[in-house]
This record gives sequence, C-alpha cells and structure tokens, in this order.
Amino acid sequence: MNHILLIDDDTELTSLLTEVLTFEGFQISEANDGEAGLALLDENIDLILLDVMMPKLNGIETLKQLRANWETPVLMLTAKGEEIDRVIGLELGADDYLPKPFSDRELLARIKAILRRTAKEPAKKSGTKDCHEYLNIVTYPGKLEAYLDEQLLDLTTTEFALLDYFLQYPGDVLTKEVLSLEVLGKRLSAFDRAVDMHVSNLRKKLTQSGEGRTLIKTLRGRGYMLVEADS
Repeated sequence: MNHILLIDDDTELTSLLTEVLTFEGFQISEANDGEAGLALLDENIDLILLDVMMPKLNGIETLKQLRANWETPVLMLTAKGEEIDRVIGLELGADDYLPKPFSDRELLARIKAILRRTAKEPAKKSGTKDCHEYLNIVTYPGKLEAYLDEQLLDLTTTEFALLDYFLQYPGDVLTKEVLSLEVLGKRLSAFDRAVDMHVSNLRKKLTQSGEGRTLIKTLRGRGYMLVEADS
C-alpha cells in the first residue's frame, strides 16, 4: 500500500481527498501547514501532495526545505493562474503540478503516473540488462540511481526518469509530447512547461557534477536530443 502525505490548509479539501484516496487503496497522512508536514515526513512516505498557499510555511518554502534532505516525489497543488508558483516549484524539484480545481480522476491519474515511474523494479533475471549507459553516464532503473564518471548524481525521481529515457534513445529526436507522455505520464497541454523545466534542471546538475558539455541539445520547434558533444 502506497503512503501519501497530504499537506494543505484547506481542511475540507483534505478530508475529501483522504476519503477518495483511502477508497482507492492508499494510506494517507494529513498536515495543515508546511511545518507540520515536514515533521511527518519519513522514509515510508511514497508521495507528497503539497499545496502552495499555506500559513506558517508556504508550499514553496516547504519544498525548498524538503529537497535539502529528501528525494520523495512531490505533486504541487496550485491555484489556477499561478504560473510563477508552478515554475518555481519545478525549478526546486517538484515532480509535477496540478492546478485547482481538479477532478478526482485527474488527480488519481497523476498520482499513479508518478508512482509508476518512481517505483523500484523487481530483481531482474540473470542475463537481462539492469542499466542503461551512454558515454560516461550510467542509470540503474532498479535502484533509481544515476552516475556520471562513477559519481552518484543527486537527481529527483523525475529527473532520473528523464535521464534514463534519454539514455535509451541517444541521437534520436524526442519531442516534448513524447517526453511528457512517456516520462511524466500525461499528455502535453498548452503552455505546459514541465518538460522544459525538468530538462533545464537536469542539464544544470550534469554540469555541476563535472560534465562541461551540453549533452541534451534543444531542437527548436522539435524537442530534445541526447548528443555526444556540443554542435
């Protein structure tokens, strides 16, 4: 049973979501502000639903403190039109965002998509490939670990999934539509910048970890490509 931590000051909404998600088979813990949410966080939490506008410690500050110590997947809940909060949330390492109001069906779809891509794979049979390699980068999907020059990369679960997908298709043009569907688990919608922000964050971390070249090339109007060197 997956354990979800719901952090939102709207007690009416948290009660409703707890009822819906419990019915769907999830274990739910609730907190009504960021400080209380951080206090409940431990290694047994599989996913965090985090509201942006909260007292004491808002969602952005909560995410910032959370990412200093935890890689737990985060789905941000934002008010309609708060694009700046969505962008900042993605920059700080949120896995996805969902504008309010949203339907139960859409929330469940986003939750299941995140949990699918962050779930560790079962042990593979002897002789099957358990990693993806390209140049000096290696990803291990079963352990959710990525290495650059044998140095462990500090990636969020979504950044890992994105890098792992790129490593499977070096030299191929990967459109934003494909990346959104295959990596984020959702169809690309108008003005959705999630893919762009995750690619940008991944590039920064590859550079900070010693890779001076731009391995992920932007093809304007087409998408992205994993290449050997700058061109």
